[in-house]
Amino acid sequence: MTTLTDRYLAATLRAVPADRREEIATELRGSIEDMIDGRRADGRDVATAEREVLTELGNPAQLAARYADRRLQLIGPTYYLAWERLMKLLLSFIPALVGVVVGLVEASDGNGGGAIGAGISAAIQTAVQIAFWVTLVFAVLERTNTSLNLPAWTVDQLQEDHTDRQITPVDTFAAIGFLVLVIAYLPIQHFRSFVPGDGGGNLPILDPALWSFWLPFLMAVLVATIGLEVAKFRAGRWTWRLVAVNAALDLAFAVPVLWLISTDRLLNPDFVQRWEWLSHAENLHNVVTFVAVGTALITAWDIIDSAVKAYRNRH
Repeated sequence: MTTLTDRYLAATLRAVPADRREEIATELRGSIEDMIDGRRADGRDVATAEREVLTELGNPAQLAARYADRRLQLIGPTYYLAWERLMKLLLSFIPALVGVVVGLVEASDGNGGGAIGAGISAAIQTAVQIAFWVTLVFAVLERTNTSLNLPAWTVDQLQEDHTDRQITPVDTFAAIGFLVLVIAYLPIQHFRSFVPGDGGGNLPILDPALWSFWLPFLMAVLVATIGLEVAKFRAGRWTWRLVAVNAALDLAFAVPVLWLISTDRLLNPDFVQRWEWLSHAENLHNVVTFVAVGTALITAWDIIDSAVKAYRNRH
């Protein structure tokens, strides 16, 4: 045997269990010799045949892993789908939730300018921590061959085909869920905004005077929007009639909000004065501008997007 083959054997045996090295060395050396003899019979010289055989066998580390029945992936196919589902679930809401909470805490401490940055930073750190620890746990499960006792896949898990629908059940449930939360929050913030007033009581975020008309009106618009979501789901796709109703409801909500925020009637004056940062005219103006531009852009995007989808259905 030449030095090249000896070096290949040494590199392979370093990564296999010690109690199997002699057995594997004998088996592998014999295989290499047989493969070299086969190539020499085809007319190749010893050096060329040896190099071709070792190249065909591949990386010694990979060959050693096959002998030792050791996985070379961090998370293999047995656990990958479970890992992927859990990662998507946790990353879908936990980082955002942590970011919002941290931002609110910073703002309540009077650090309004740094609240957004602190929230984003906390959300990113939370996402990194989730990714690291979940991956670590599954990597350990992979190495220890621990069974998750997950139910076996059956054809009953196949979902209904919605490829011909523009409006899926997931879209509808998500939209209705969001609308319900907004509708519920409007009265809740009046009684429980988690912002204490000077006397220790609750401090509403929105101006209580709006309950005379505008807040009930906006809630009615949101309830009507839930009806639109149901109608969209039943139709399965956007129609021009639905586009018109959607535009009317979008404008019925956005126009009053833009008017109220631009005339300083949306936020509770006591709430504004509660925060030193927000009570400055320049900072309040920045918040008003941000809310107004955001509302206008979201409204325009929703109307245009629905019109484009309806147009595509007809062409």
